[in-house]
Amino acid sequence: MKIVYMGTPEFSVGPLEALIAAGHTVTAAVTQPDRPRGRGGKVQITPVKACAQKYGIPVFAPEKIRKEEAVETLKGYEADVFVVAAFGQILSKEILEIPRYGCLNIHASLLPKYRGAAPIEWAILNGEKETGVTIMQMDEGVDTGDMLLKEAVPIGEDETDESLYKRLSSVGGRLIVEALKRLEEGSLAAEKQDDSASCYAKMLHKEMGKIDWNRPAKELERQVRGLYTWPGAYTGLKGKLLKIREAKADPESPDAEPGTVSRVTKDAVWVNTGEGKLVLKEVQLEGKKRMAVRDFLLGCKIGKGEKLQCL
Repeated sequence: MKIVYMGTPEFSVGPLEALIAAGHTVTAAVTQPDRPRGRGGKVQITPVKACAQKYGIPVFAPEKIRKEEAVETLKGYEADVFVVAAFGQILSKEILEIPRYGCLNIHASLLPKYRGAAPIEWAILNGEKETGVTIMQMDEGVDTGDMLLKEAVPIGEDETDESLYKRLSSVGGRLIVEALKRLEEGSLAAEKQDDSASCYAKMLHKEMGKIDWNRPAKELERQVRGLYTWPGAYTGLKGKLLKIREAKADPESPDAEPGTVSRVTKDAVWVNTGEGKLVLKEVQLEGKKRMAVRDFLLGCKIGKGEKLQCL
């Protein structure tokens, strides 16, 4: 089958490689334009572009996919189907109607739950026990189209958004290959979504990483894990920003006001919260590399009673 593949981040690479391995012809990879990224502001290509170049697939990176010239370019690829996975731009009705099989989306949740931009992160933040991947037929709404295939995936106790991204990417690759096989056979059944059971996974913003020590330790642990990739969970220590890279909730009752260090061992720091304590295992001080608390304490003295600030 001839495919135009639309995707941008690392999550999108697994399904693209799965389609190539299955023998499909990817006539073009559509991705976001190269942009400055990281602390140095160096222009970087997207993971999907890098993957496409590795396989000699033409790359199209329009600033605005809905513009007339971009639409005409898409028509020129003469694809049977468009496959979309975290592309990052909204497709117009005109684009959705270009390929004869329409556009299939690989969405990282069990729809209709967690429609929107950040389903993986919100599943962890909200304490879900499982999530999954849904292959859906795209329509003009935001993740509202008919569901074609679904697979549930359990969320581990120590799961971060990074680890879950990798697992769901693999599942998405396997499911989209199966979906296209059934599509060609005519055996792919569509199921309407129950809009009343939907919830929206809104886009992340940097302020979401700010730790409020008045919240329960369990919620703060999920904040650390769910925002691990970006923006990271952070607090203030001695006037500097401190990112919490790994932590565990402890049900032990607080013995001082929230944000106060309760106990320090060679491997961990216990911090009082609104309910329980958060045990810090790995941290990253502003301007420094990420390190285990054991190593961090060798160069930064922290004692009982130290106060971590809500920045």
